[in-house]
Amino acid sequence: MINLPTSAYIHIPFCRRRCFYCDFPISVVGDRKRGETSNIISQYVEILCQEITMASVKGEPLTTIFFGGGTPSLLSTLQLQKIISALEMRFGILPNAEISMEMDPGTFDLGHIQGYHHAGVNRVSFGVQAFQEELLQICGRSHHLADIYTSANLIREVKIPEFSLDLISGLPKQSLEMWQESLEKAVALAPTHISIYDLTIEPGTAFGRYYQPGDKPLPTDEATVDMYCMAQQMLTDAGYEHYEISNYARSGHQCRHNRVYWENQPYYGFGMGATSYVDGKRFGRPRQTKDYYAWVANGAVVDCDVTPADEVLLDTLMLGLRLAEGISLEMIKRLFGEDKQKKILRILQPYFVQGWVEVAERILDNQVLDKRLRLTDPKGFLFSNVVLAKLFTDL
Repeated sequence: MINLPTSAYIHIPFCRRRCFYCDFPISVVGDRKRGETSNIISQYVEILCQEITMASVKGEPLTTIFFGGGTPSLLSTLQLQKIISALEMRFGILPNAEISMEMDPGTFDLGHIQGYHHAGVNRVSFGVQAFQEELLQICGRSHHLADIYTSANLIREVKIPEFSLDLISGLPKQSLEMWQESLEKAVALAPTHISIYDLTIEPGTAFGRYYQPGDKPLPTDEATVDMYCMAQQMLTDAGYEHYEISNYARSGHQCRHNRVYWENQPYYGFGMGATSYVDGKRFGRPRQTKDYYAWVANGAVVDCDVTPADEVLLDTLMLGLRLAEGISLEMIKRLFGEDKQKKILRILQPYFVQGWVEVAERILDNQVLDKRLRLTDPKGFLFSNVVLAKLFTDL
């Protein structure tokens, strides 16, 4: 039986400038352009909607939609409404659907966020990254410290029910004291969700040209471990559940869309560089504007192979072990066989001894409901790359 997608990711590839750590497929429009005044953005929205209307209809309405980028908050309210209407017409959208939108400080005003909310946006992912002016400049961010508070106040004023805030650890010249200050100020803004991302130096980025991993002014590996542990301690003490390696949420406020990825469930992707996972097949769209436009003009033909079973197993493990609850051992046995289940447990045996991996029982009324393979928090999460690399090599 085919598991039909009920989630859609929409890529909006426009930014005021390219941050120095970014390797996403984006187009830079400058500080003065946004959806209302940019022909480039208007053209993209038209072609994006064409792609959506050409998608095969599977008959299941959407339960989550995620506008990522780029900077989706550069869209005009009418452009956002146009995209959501195209999705509604093609697939349907459930009344209680989670509709998330990435927003950067200083890129929207009260009228914009009121319009986004009216169009259906009920979850904001707020790209703060740091609470120090020096670090914002080092990263090449387009916003300033004052913009964070101005924009956060607008989100509160409109009463968006789900408010997530992003921070980055391991930045150049970032000290433990700076990191503690950023965590304290993030908690003070009282978001329902906080995402903590450790800086990755990607080839081809400005940071990739400036810095080598492990070299100053980047924090040492020991310092980044301390930052991770500090975040885990401070955020859980503040009442946030550490439900995924990089994510914390108040009770009842986990990101429903991102759980689709971590549970290796199918989803649609639309827009330049976006990836779909449908009928056991993954497909990525062209990452360059010209190539994406030509692809849509030629009918948006999808040509990809079914993901091999062993690759599905690896994807299931590598995504599911990111979650604090881990993966059901019974599910692994049912989908991939008892031999695979036993092999996985043998491969991970050294990490059980080290305290990085454990099997936890879910118990109700003295009955074991389920046994789940999971990484420990924080040690197992810290060494997740080692554990996952071992699984990848041996499986």
